[in-house]
Amino acid sequence: MLIQFSVKNYKSFKEKQIFSMEAGTGDENIENIVIINETNERILKTTALYGANASGKTNLISAFSAAIMMVRLSNNRQPGEKLMQMEPFAFNDKTKVEPCEFEFIFYTNNSKYVYGFKADKNKIHEEYLYQYFSAKATRIFERTGEEYKFLQSDEGKLNSIKSQNLENKLFLATATTWNYDKTRAPYLWFAEMIDTYTGGNELNPFSIEAYNNDDENESLKNFTLKLLEEADIVIKDYNIEIEEAETDANMIMQLRRMNVPPHVITPKTTIIKSITMSHEITNEDGKTKVYNLDLANESSGTKILFAMAPLLKNVFERGKIFGIDEIERSLHPSLVEMIIKFFHNPEINKGNAQLIFNTHDTNLLSLDLFRRDQIWFAEKDPKKGATELYPLDDFSVRKTENIQKGYLNGRYGAIPFVATGDSLWQE
Repeated sequence: MLIQFSVKNYKSFKEKQIFSMEAGTGDENIENIVIINETNERILKTTALYGANASGKTNLISAFSAAIMMVRLSNNRQPGEKLMQMEPFAFNDKTKVEPCEFEFIFYTNNSKYVYGFKADKNKIHEEYLYQYFSAKATRIFERTGEEYKFLQSDEGKLNSIKSQNLENKLFLATATTWNYDKTRAPYLWFAEMIDTYTGGNELNPFSIEAYNNDDENESLKNFTLKLLEEADIVIKDYNIEIEEAETDANMIMQLRRMNVPPHVITPKTTIIKSITMSHEITNEDGKTKVYNLDLANESSGTKILFAMAPLLKNVFERGKIFGIDEIERSLHPSLVEMIIKFFHNPEINKGNAQLIFNTHDTNLLSLDLFRRDQIWFAEKDPKKGATELYPLDDFSVRKTENIQKGYLNGRYGAIPFVATGDSLWQE
């Protein structure tokens, strides 16, 4: 589970910003948190980020993605290859030539870790991994430029591994590839336990891998149809027709956007040829008949939920982190609330998966749905162009307060100050 993420000098984040999934001491909406038995830490299952357009909300999900892809793609990098994920704050002559900084505090494999790095487009400047064996963190490794420090008991093994590393590769990935056991769990957390989506085209993973792997027991089909039924979308069945195609440049780019590692991409790719949805319709004579409709002709909401189904199923089963930009895209507010409640429901979210999303949907701003520590805001300084992140908990908010009204009235900031339009035709 993610406990805390911090980012500095990346896109609109000039100064260090800390985004926390750690719950406060309040006892409201207790089903919205997970208590880690080993440490008694209270971790939030969901967080919602609000802010005006161009405030930097999307950049938070983008920062997650950039750091994750740095880890996932590290082992495939060639000497001298640019680190294109690194995009420093551009509105300052100093910061635009300085490295981006990322840090994750997370819990995996019954242990708590701290991992972070600094990098620009050319190389890794700093990197570190700490593990909590007790109340105090233990250094697994630290790296500053070409200098490395290791856990003393493992220096012999790691000194030989560091010679295999490059200045543009993360040691976390390199050490795991060379079978260092203490980096394996945190590396796999980055490689497998976080899914992020920052654009409409990315949330279109009718992935053959997802839909084919479950063909024998049809568990994915059952999950998808039940999800649509819960959303009051009556579809009796669906059929997917697939074919093999040459993996061209456009397909490679699409697969990379879907976080598919390069070594998995093959010369031939199984793609979806067609998807048809079956509707059971009652005619005027009272008899029912099944009609098939191409998915392309279904509503945008149906297509989004259909795309989400394999993602949600995998997230719930494995206890993953699901980060999504503008979760309300093409979905009715009631459906967005339904998805959020799935994460809060321990009978559905048995693996303690987490949902991190940004939204403009103020209908979700309710202390019946969220705790005060689950709601965050992004506000950009219009003069400096830099984003600040802060939680609703920074304000003295009563449990009975109408936070939707308070937000729209500007009490918490992070809203646009729109003009009347009178100046549009002024010369």
